[in-house]
Amino acid sequence: MTRMTSPRRPGGGIFASLRFHNYRIWFLSALVANTGTWMQRVAQDWLVLRVLTDDSASATGLTTALQFLPMLLLSAHAGLVADRVDQRKFLILTQSAMGLVSAVLAVDVLAGTAHLWHVYLAAFLTGVAAAYDAPARQTFVARMVPAEHLSNAVGLNSASFNAARLLGPALAGVVITWVGAGWVFAVNAATFVFPAVALVAMRVSELVDMPRARRAAGQLREGLTYLRGRTDLVVIIAVVAVVSMLTLNFQVTMAAMVRTVFRLESDAYGTVSSVFAVGSLSGALWAARRRNPRPRTVVLAALALGVFTLLLAIMPTYPTFMVMTIPVGLCVLTLLTSANQTVQMTTEPSMRGRVLSIYMMFFLGSTPLGSPLIGWVADTWGPRMAIAVGGLSAVLTALVAAAWSYRHWNLSLHYSSTRPYLRAAPKSPTPPTPPQTPQQTRADDAD
Repeated sequence: MTRMTSPRRPGGGIFASLRFHNYRIWFLSALVANTGTWMQRVAQDWLVLRVLTDDSASATGLTTALQFLPMLLLSAHAGLVADRVDQRKFLILTQSAMGLVSAVLAVDVLAGTAHLWHVYLAAFLTGVAAAYDAPARQTFVARMVPAEHLSNAVGLNSASFNAARLLGPALAGVVITWVGAGWVFAVNAATFVFPAVALVAMRVSELVDMPRARRAAGQLREGLTYLRGRTDLVVIIAVVAVVSMLTLNFQVTMAAMVRTVFRLESDAYGTVSSVFAVGSLSGALWAARRRNPRPRTVVLAALALGVFTLLLAIMPTYPTFMVMTIPVGLCVLTLLTSANQTVQMTTEPSMRGRVLSIYMMFFLGSTPLGSPLIGWVADTWGPRMAIAVGGLSAVLTALVAAAWSYRHWNLSLHYSSTRPYLRAAPKSPTPPTPPQTPQQTRADDAD
């Protein structure tokens, strides 16, 4: 029996979820929109670093912090909203809002009237829309495919995001060099039309029915209570939070490395970002093949990420630095995709929006806490030290998570030459058993 027909995986292989009409048009439209988003991220960093400041990594870090601060402040409420509303209609609103902010910023930059605080404000407003968009978008994936394809769909979402990360920075570097950052913001604004049109064009009868949370007092507390009983998810969220806060600041550190260490320009930054995305895309596609992700994958990916990030910090030349971003990117997406898959697949459907919002709050909301700190370290001791701080943080976090798991779940780290893994010992206590997702129904499974 081949891998394709293994009972571990539904038919269709890595791209199985693309058989379903609604997911297919969403996947393609998201690829376009994500490409525009990555173009804007590069342009925004370069605008702050090279045009509006004198190579200030701190200002770049503050911009990133302002963009992700709303995730920290609003995620809990956003998750509750995602459990209550029609996600399809709600996503049309959030996608349109982010496109509008990009359009206004494009006009501002092209008119030559942009100031640093304008970028700060645009980053914050984009973050507000993204804070409500993220849990609704994550929850909506479960409505576009049957339950047995959910893990694959989550993995393909990550692959789409990182294919865009591969294309976006390279395109941004070219556009910035030729016509300036303002046109990058204009292109990004236009790309938000694609997911809005895809959402309107979906076959509503084929969407999976999911229970909605009714308005009632104490629903946020109910989500926290549910999560407290799921220590497997708590470990995952804790690992992702620390790594996101201190390690995943490559948006700040890579720009600083390219500019201040290697003395190169925007096209070089776009190139290194694209090479980083090659590894990220590989990690996402590998995770898409896994039907049953586990906490041990997250812990081991965090450990490997820390080791490769420490190596990245000491790369002596631009080419070696660029090559080392490939295994770093692979570990990043293996960690994040496996964490996302585990949270989505093992959470009760009626709680999914709230639990995902808590996950997203710690994942993206921890960035405002870490970005200014990493930016300050880069300005004070150099970007190499900032990268090393992130690598060491990931290693220590993984070791603490493994030690906690060993003590509370009797997990141990077993090694083989081909596959190191965490395995539960055959005695209690064991990790909590996640609830089984109820059988989902749909009017028409595929085209």
